[in-house]
Amino acid sequence: MLKIVLRWLLAAFMIFAGVSHFLIPDKFAKIVPAFLPYPLALVYVSGVFEILGGLGLLIPRMRRAASWGLIALFIAVFPANVNMAVYELPLGDTVYPIGNWVRLPFQFVLIIWAWWVGRGDRDGSPSD
Repeated sequence: MLKIVLRWLLAAFMIFAGVSHFLIPDKFAKIVPAFLPYPLALVYVSGVFEILGGLGLLIPRMRRAASWGLIALFIAVFPANVNMAVYELPLGDTVYPIGNWVRLPFQFVLIIWAWWVGRGDRDGSPSD
């Protein structure tokens, strides 16, 4: 039961985050490191994959792939989170320096969370 609740919670969080990339893309583009090209395009691409990953967690046949896709996404966006912390960049209108640093280890929590809710049961079947 706990896995189901946490799966739905992560799915909702990822879908909300992905939609946010389309509603306020400029705010996300500001945290993309300067060495990466086309920050706005990267925001849209990451938003699409956040939505797909969240939806995929809810479809038993897609769950494992969605889980690994989200793990890859969390790793891929880590440089933006580091950039935001190092340069004290806001995500929105306010800078939260401590929050930006706390966000970094939380990425590892998200990775473990995505891995756990994407795992099947002991018999190899997707857990529901």
